Amino acid sequence: MPSEMNLDLARAIVDAAERRAVELGIRVATCVVDEGGNTVAFARMDGTQLASSTLATGKAYTALAWQRPSGALWSIVQPGAGGFGINTIDHRFVVSGGGIPLVDGDRFVGGVGVSGGSADQDADCAAAGVATFEQAHAEERK
Repeated sequence: MPSEMNLDLARAIVDAAERRAVELGIRVATCVVDEGGNTVAFARMDGTQLASSTLATGKAYTALAWQRPSGALWSIVQPGAGGFGINTIDHRFVVSGGGIPLVDGDRFVGGVGVSGGSADQDADCAAAGVATFEQAHAEERK
């Protein structure tokens, strides 16, 4: 698969996240964005709560925009913390676990966001998607 985010790779990331969700017994929405924050692939498992669609997309965007997992922002947006209020700058920012940036070397090429379980479960599913992304890039380099 090429270094740039594409539909085949994004679908593989979504599939990996959904497989992990099935293992955990949860239903999730998963979004993959490219380096510009544009949605490349999105899926919502049957029965997933409606809010998860918006949250998954926001988590993917947040992880890319801030170049760190979306949950890592939680502590800095609390009252009295140095980043208090940054989550209100852009309605797409979601500061709970489940968003992870996709990095190729030192370049951020996208993000994956998952929502439907707890923040830890969402992050676990997103990590499964990241593992698929990393495996695809390792195979490409061979």
